[in-house]
Amino acid sequence: MDVADLGLPVDVPSTALFTDHYELTMLQAALKAGTADRRSVFEVFTRRLPEGRRYGVVAGTGRVLDAVENFRFDADVLGFLREHDVVNEETLEWLAAYRFSGDVWGYPEGEVYFPGSPIMRVEGSFAECVLLETVILSILNHDSAIAAAASRMASAAGDRPLIEMGARRTHELAAVAASRAAYVGGFATTSDLAAGFRYGIPTVGTSAHAFTLLHDNERDAFQAQVDSLGRNTTLLVDTYDVTEAVRTAVEVAGPELGAVRIDSGDLLLVAHRVRQQLDELGAVNTKIVVTSDLDEYAIASLAAAPVDAYGVGTQLVTGSGHPTCSMVYKLVARAESADPKAPLVPVAKKSSGGKTSIGGRKWAARRLDGDGYAEAEVIGTGPVPPELADRQLLVELVKGGEVVAREPLDVVRDRHAVARANLPLSATQLSRGEAVIPTEYVQLGSGS
Repeated sequence: MDVADLGLPVDVPSTALFTDHYELTMLQAALKAGTADRRSVFEVFTRRLPEGRRYGVVAGTGRVLDAVENFRFDADVLGFLREHDVVNEETLEWLAAYRFSGDVWGYPEGEVYFPGSPIMRVEGSFAECVLLETVILSILNHDSAIAAAASRMASAAGDRPLIEMGARRTHELAAVAASRAAYVGGFATTSDLAAGFRYGIPTVGTSAHAFTLLHDNERDAFQAQVDSLGRNTTLLVDTYDVTEAVRTAVEVAGPELGAVRIDSGDLLLVAHRVRQQLDELGAVNTKIVVTSDLDEYAIASLAAAPVDAYGVGTQLVTGSGHPTCSMVYKLVARAESADPKAPLVPVAKKSSGGKTSIGGRKWAARRLDGDGYAEAEVIGTGPVPPELADRQLLVELVKGGEVVAREPLDVVRDRHAVARANLPLSATQLSRGEAVIPTEYVQLGSGS
């Protein structure tokens, strides 16, 4: 795979260094102890949702699959590790031949999740699984946080389209990932051309205030834009006086003007005034796009306004106050020995401070009520109850080291829309509250 597909600079040969130092020192110690080859099961989950969130959104799975596939220790990477004495020569030799050969199961991308949901399960030797912890968490924590914010904004927007325009508010590579996650969560387009190039997300954009200021007057700016981009363009009308700008925009483009954009002021009040003015000028089909530091609450407050689309930047790419999902990657089962046939033993961290985990390889299913809406996230380690057999959530993503579940992004986006629609109506409430459905644990400790 071309590294450009991963959103990486062209001079980064692999994802192998998207990891923490201690993962390699654990590997070295496990190799020396003879425990590195023990069959192991790691799970990704979160103990709680961010405060006020009713559900989470699984996003970044496709990027995880690419990262795992591209996790290679080439000569440059090995040279760096050797130069900085990170691990010994025996470990470097092992890393030179590293290829993940295990299995990965997970919630399909776009699905919703809740506290305790085993969002991803990685199985293989301890050595090959432990190395993937940081890169998997890095991707899932970031992308799922953005997708959750996007989903809340999409719920607040209803049928009105959302434009992702946060590239200038975050790291340049994070911006591409954020655009992808926003699309999963329900955004329709992006301003980021790299995201359009890498992921096929529709891109949009016309002009900024600088374009208006470049010209001797607003009319000249509007005329130049219409001459170049056509009457269906979107003209930015709040550089000077909004009322005068709208009048000039319609005079220049005619009633066929595609849209006007408002980027400042009391958006509710200004949108109503602009709509009335456009209608009086005969531009009844000209749409109104609003931007200016919007979040889900601001979008909801504009539900009664004559707004046709929203552009969202800063609040989206920072997770609207929750830039991470606090997902963790924990060993939940391991073999008694390196023998491939050795049985798995459930293991779990037991400590105070709310950081305990539950041992054993888990399944997850979503129980529905009589009307077909989700009523509980059910998680267990023993046999799956017959009534939940067809409601299981984990799907196979990687088998024997080979990716088996790549999907078009539009499929993922549609899946999320369906998953969100199948939640209780209170899931879309923006008021603070607990997870919209409870997590129930059954048969724990009965097997792995």
